[in-house]
This record gives sequence, structure tokens and C-alpha cells, in this order.
Amino acid sequence: MPNINTCEQQLTESIKQRQNDWRCGAIVYQVLVDRFAPAANLANKQDLYPAPKKLKSWQDTPKHGHYLEDQGLWSHEIEFWGGDLASLQSKLDYIAELGADILYLNPIHLAYTNHKYDSLDFQQVSPEFGDRQDVKNLTQATHAKGMKIVLDGVFNHMGQNAPIFQQAAADKTSPYRTWFDFNPDYPAGHRSWSNAVNLPELNLENQAVREHIWLSKDSVVQSYLAEGIDGWRLDVAHDIGFDYLAELKASAQTVKQDALIVGEIWCYPQQWFPSVDGVMNFTAREIFWHVCEGTIAPDAANNMLAKMVEDAGVDNLLKSWLVLDNHDTARLPNLLPDSAKQQLAQVLHFTFPGSPTVYYGSELGMTGGDDPEMRAPMRWDLLTDDNPTYQWHKQLIQLRKENIALKVGEFRPIISKNLVAFERFTDKVADSVFVVVNPNDQPITEYLMLTNSKLMNMGGMFDLLGNISEAIYIKAGVIKVSLPANSAALLKADTSATHGYTTYKRVR
Repeated sequence: MPNINTCEQQLTESIKQRQNDWRCGAIVYQVLVDRFAPAANLANKQDLYPAPKKLKSWQDTPKHGHYLEDQGLWSHEIEFWGGDLASLQSKLDYIAELGADILYLNPIHLAYTNHKYDSLDFQQVSPEFGDRQDVKNLTQATHAKGMKIVLDGVFNHMGQNAPIFQQAAADKTSPYRTWFDFNPDYPAGHRSWSNAVNLPELNLENQAVREHIWLSKDSVVQSYLAEGIDGWRLDVAHDIGFDYLAELKASAQTVKQDALIVGEIWCYPQQWFPSVDGVMNFTAREIFWHVCEGTIAPDAANNMLAKMVEDAGVDNLLKSWLVLDNHDTARLPNLLPDSAKQQLAQVLHFTFPGSPTVYYGSELGMTGGDDPEMRAPMRWDLLTDDNPTYQWHKQLIQLRKENIALKVGEFRPIISKNLVAFERFTDKVADSVFVVVNPNDQPITEYLMLTNSKLMNMGGMFDLLGNISEAIYIKAGVIKVSLPANSAALLKADTSATHGYTTYKRVR
């Protein structure tokens, strides 16, 4: 029997709980419904895109437009490509085969623009996408593939074309007048998100607003969960604030105890728990891509990552979504043009504690600069067996699925000056994965101290990525690692037996 101390008994239980919680360490696949797959009957849906809206060809690339004074928005916000929920459902096999655990949809609420962050009615689905029955159908089909589905909740604000806002603006006696904050001191006469006239903010201090969105059983949050969805990603969650986020989460989890509430929070994550289950970890993103481009030193990155884990806690980070790029950022190839450096960022993305989020097409190497270029239609023509970016993503996802420590394991920093290095571990030494990344433009050789007391003296190690071919031996917890420029290794201890013998015979 292996010798297990008290701490390991606690860790064993934690690992089991995390494995049983679908929210921990999941692979998330993000989709903009309009841009993922063209509707099968698009020719019959032209009336869904009345002027000044425009329906574009799937081969067109989004470009920044001009400001429409009479609309209070940009022309590229009302250009559409014609995807819908049914066409997305037809591509579920692709998403499942990639290895996704969660399908996350950008907003599908009834709204005027293509991005749908200007809701007219939270309870309705935009007709370009379908209706609530289509959401139910997609949810059931997603579940049948063994995946969960999370919707985007834009509950900080609505669109200026929302009937209740129009009524409130025109009539001071309207019951909806107090749903918004009208004040002549605001540039548009009402409080709007980031002073964007098209996005009037909701007055969440009004309980009637919160009843409508999350407090009542027939609210937006609760009714969609009751119809089958598994969670909500909350837009600009930092603007909603700690108390209302906690209230929303509690309301959601009266319907489903394990409903996932993830906040889009562009802040250091520590204090946002337990108001949300997870954050979109943009702090980790900043560290990943800056250390790979050479603007954060590896030793500083090690200290930053270790501090984040210490402050936020592994369990909270496991439910948080790790993002390299999404609908609000330039795509990774535009940030890191060097493909080798892109791969380093992706190694960190898939090995740091969290739920790696793949923005549609990133697995195929899609490019795109700032808004709206990063929201181009899915490049299905890039889906080929010889696409190296696609094969690389499948390899990283498969490695996560085969190595429990990468999915739900603990985090332990490794001291290094020139390498980004850390350990992901469970209660079993054979599970440990030692992540070592060289973001430098020259080879690096360093001695690293591995503070896992179960690593046996003179035991060997091997690299899951195959970038280190020479033998690595552990000498009293210290190893010598030599990595080529801009490369990474995922090291594991060799606990196998040779001629029936292993030094790990009483230590597991």
C-alpha cells in the first residue's frame, strides 16, 4: 500500500470532487452564431435583414465602417453573415470531435445589431438565429454529444431600440422610467455603458429590474436554465458589482445547483469569488502573451502566475475561463506573428489552472485584427488534415484529457530565471506534469528544483511533447533541462518498472 499523509488524503478528496464537477477544467468552445455556419435556407430569410442592415457573402471579411449618427452605432455593427442556431447545430459533431466540453454562445437575445449586446428583449431570441424552441433543440443536441451549453447574459444594459427604453424615454410616468437612469448630465441624457448612446444601462438598484432578469422563477436567468441550458457568461460583470453578481448566482443555482456563472471581469481575479464561480481570466492572458513576445521576463511571469494562484485559489481558477483571444481582442496570430511563440502561449493556455476557451476558428489558425476583423466568418476551408494549427490544438486537448493533473490538478511554482515553469499535480506522483517553457530566442539550459517529495532520486523523466530527447535524471529533487529557443516541454516522471523493479514501489 502507498504511504499517504493527511494532506494527501485531503487532496485525494479534492481531486475526486473536481473530477465530478463539469465546471472544473473544461474545454470551452466559443461561437458567434452569425459567423459560424451559414443558414441552410438563407435565400428565404432576406427579410430578416432589412435596410440599413446588410447581408454579406460568407467570403467577405468584416471591415471597420463609419459611424451612423441617426442610429448611434457603427455601420459594421449591422452587417450580417447569416448563421443561425440550426446551422450551428449541424456542426456539433465538429465541436465535439475537437474535444470541447462546453459550447458557449455569444448573445442570442433579440437585438438590433449583429453582436446582440444591445438587447431589445432578453426573453426573446433574435429571429435571424431562430427562437427559444431552437435553443431547446440545440441544448438537447449538445447534451446528446456529452457537452454543456452556456449562454451570454448582457444584463448590465440594453439597446436604445428596446421598446421599454423607448417608452421610458418618451414618458416620465412610464413604469419603466426607473429601470434606467435619466439625467441631463449624461452626454445622451441617460447613463449608458462606456457612454455609448446605443447601450443604455439598466438601473439594477431597482428590484423590479432584478426580478425580471434573475430573481423570479420566470426571469431570464432562471427560465432559460429551467429549459435546459447549463450556465451563463455575464457580459461586463465587473460593472454589475459583487453583491448583485452573488444574488444572480444564488438565483441561478436555485434552478440548477451546478449552474455555471462566469463573469467577464477585466480585473485581477482574487476578490470576485465567490460572487461568481469563475472569471474570464484576462490577467493570465496578459501574462501569457507578453512573456511569449518578450515584454515580461520569465522570472517575473513565474512570480505573477504563482501570486495569482495563491490569491485566487485553484478551485476558483479551474472554473475560470482562460482566454488567448475572443470577440473583443485581436486574434493570437495578430498579437504574436511568430508561429513558434503562438505555440508557447497555447502550451500555457492548456496547462495553467483553468478552463481553456477556444474562440471559433482559432484552432484552424484564423487571423483578425481589432474589431470587427476578429469576428470574421468561420474559415471552413482551413479544415484540412494537414493544417498544423488544427493538429496542434487536437494534440494539446488530447494531452489534457489524458493527464488528469492538467485538467483538475493543483499548482506548484518552480523557481527559474529564464524559463516559465510550474508543476500541475494530484495525489499521485505519476500524474504530475512539469510545464517548462523557453520563450527566449536562444537555447536555455537551467537546473530546476522540483519540490515534489515523491520524485525518486535518479529516477528518469520524459517529455510529452517530444522536444527533449536526451535523458533527464532527478538528483535529489534537481534536474538539468536544456530547451531549444522558443520551445516547451511537458515533463513526467518515469514510474514504470524495469525488469519488474521500480523505486516507486512504496510511493505512488
